[in-house]
Amino acid sequence: MQIISSKKKNKVLKSMIKILDSNRAKIIEANKKDLDLYDPTDRAMYDRLIVDDYKIDTMIKAVKEVKDQEDPVDKIISEIELENGLKIQNKTAPFGTIMIIYESRPDVTIEAAVLAFKANSKILLKGGKEAINSNLVLVECWHEALEKHDLPTDLITFLNMNRIQTQEFLIAPTEKLDLIVPRGGEKLIAFVKEHAKCAVLISGRGNNFMYIHDDAEWEKTIEVMLNAKTQKISACNALDKILINKNIDQYSSKIQNLRQIFMTNKVELAMHSSLADVVPSGNSFEKEEVWEEEFLSMKAMIGAVESIDEAIEMINMYSGGHSSIIMTEKTKAAKKFMEQVDSAAVYHNASTRFTDGGQMGVGAELAISTDKLHHRGPLGLEQLVTNKYYVFGDGHVRD
Repeated sequence: MQIISSKKKNKVLKSMIKILDSNRAKIIEANKKDLDLYDPTDRAMYDRLIVDDYKIDTMIKAVKEVKDQEDPVDKIISEIELENGLKIQNKTAPFGTIMIIYESRPDVTIEAAVLAFKANSKILLKGGKEAINSNLVLVECWHEALEKHDLPTDLITFLNMNRIQTQEFLIAPTEKLDLIVPRGGEKLIAFVKEHAKCAVLISGRGNNFMYIHDDAEWEKTIEVMLNAKTQKISACNALDKILINKNIDQYSSKIQNLRQIFMTNKVELAMHSSLADVVPSGNSFEKEEVWEEEFLSMKAMIGAVESIDEAIEMINMYSGGHSSIIMTEKTKAAKKFMEQVDSAAVYHNASTRFTDGGQMGVGAELAISTDKLHHRGPLGLEQLVTNKYYVFGDGHVRD
């Protein structure tokens, strides 16, 4: 793709801010059509799907933040002149064409597109059918901004495809794809990995764990736990599983305290059989597959472990590799946990809800990557480029 100047990109984004603001009523009206087809009692889905004035404000904020960020393209990463006179520069370069597949969240149509555009990549937006009306209006806004500055509208393309059509496109794309980012559950990720013919960057599921060490400060633990679990249940950084060290002081009474706190906050609590010695008969269960489940609801699961090593082993076995917490006042224990737990973000005495581009200082994010190549964690503007070597010679040949 031809490199678009930073000045022109920012003019497009400035226009987009005005277009979003002036089309609030139209966007909200389109979103209402989507909401009318869904049961608002499915709170997680409803939270992800709804677009109101606040949501539009966050979209506008995302565009402003990206507009104000430094252009990530054509930046020198390193440069060297060899003894033979060759001059070598390693510079950032656009990916080319990025496809993102996502479900329910119309704000992704703004955040993903603004990042790809500023990073000088074309983006194909494959949104879910549940948000079709919202997404179509938001893409219209993008096209208006691009046309105003004489840029082709296919830089931001919406793919209105069903599952079969998407599968066919992945197997035999009608244009070159350089990167695919699936944002959603395990079934979506598995579907894309099975059929894609190019690089896939996994925006993994949550299923985040908290480990309560034997010295954890209890009031601090409860505060962090409730924030991580209840502040936004539809987010991939919400807490699902809690492991408590059996050697903690007043272990039995603290388990009962947890049960009461979750009940008060209307969180359904599943108690694993490892707690059978302290919970009423019949209230615990053995199903190991629940450890792997991402809830996205007012539900949590608690189990007991004998040691930090057992906790680390369980988290690495069952979690989605997204975010994990240790609650402890021991620096040595925190260091061990944070080094050995294989998650994109590891926390010491803090809520998993901070695994977010804006909260981590990255700004708007395309996804939270749980892959290790080429980037892990919030995938913001700076991370949405690849690299290219520029080699300058004067008739150089290799001996």
